Amino acid sequence: MRSQRLTVQDAAEVLNTSVDAVRMRARRGTLASEKDSDGRVYVWVDSGESETKPGLNGESIALMMSAKDETIRVLEEQLEAEREAHSEARQIVAALTQRIPPAIEASAESPPEPPQAPTEATEQPGRVEPRGVVEGTREGAEQPRRRSWWREFFGFE
Repeated sequence: MRSQRLTVQDAAEVLNTSVDAVRMRARRGTLASEKDSDGRVYVWVDSGESETKPGLNGESIALMMSAKDETIRVLEEQLEAEREAHSEARQIVAALTQRIPPAIEASAESPPEPPQAPTEATEQPGRVEPRGVVEGTREGAEQPRRRSWWREFFGFE
């Protein structure tokens, strides 16, 4: 193989790459290089290295175009399949939403009433709050002391 001594710019043209790429290859040592007394950098390029990037000919362009066309066709098929699947999903959602409003309206017309504990308001001197009816309590049995609301709320005692 025959090596040629070229400037960085000329080597970039021969190698079909950028000037910066040639400079980096020279720094890394993948291209032999030398600097002359004026500070100009020269690189040694083998004649076989000039074909690092294959040139595009008519056949390779046709192959790339057919690959691109095939990719587009496959993507269009996938898109159509997704559209069909989403169409079915939209139909299901529409059918379900038609069933929901009557159920909501029926529950809105007659809201369920919360169960209430029976209370009996008896008049007792000195007592202001109604007394709850407690079944199964005996006369004379000791009643538990009523806790303050804030103690119940914060969980004390």
